[in-house]
Amino acid sequence: MGDSIIESAQQYDIVEIINKGLAYAIIIAGFLSVVFIFMGGISFILSGGQEDKIKQAVGTIRYAIIGLIITILAVVIVATVGRVIGLDIIRYINFSDIIDNISSISDSGGSSLD
Repeated sequence: MGDSIIESAQQYDIVEIINKGLAYAIIIAGFLSVVFIFMGGISFILSGGQEDKIKQAVGTIRYAIIGLIITILAVVIVATVGRVIGLDIIRYINFSDIIDNISSISDSGGSSLD
């Protein structure tokens, strides 16, 4: 049987857990912003000239871009504040490491169900 979440969490110190949590949250927020920009673009293309659908699509794109800007600003602010208080969040924002962590979690989760 694999390690429980508590046993896995005991291997890390609190600063590393905070760093990884913030890194994952920032990456997820950026990814969702890009997804909503694409969804708004597709809605705009498929609106067929209907004014209410165009306004809704433009609103989706506008708010997704605002979300992306806020995410980028959050990275800058968190990195700056983190350096002041001793957290180094930027070193954890590595997409390949995150994919490896997600696949290891899904592998261990699937094997514990068997």
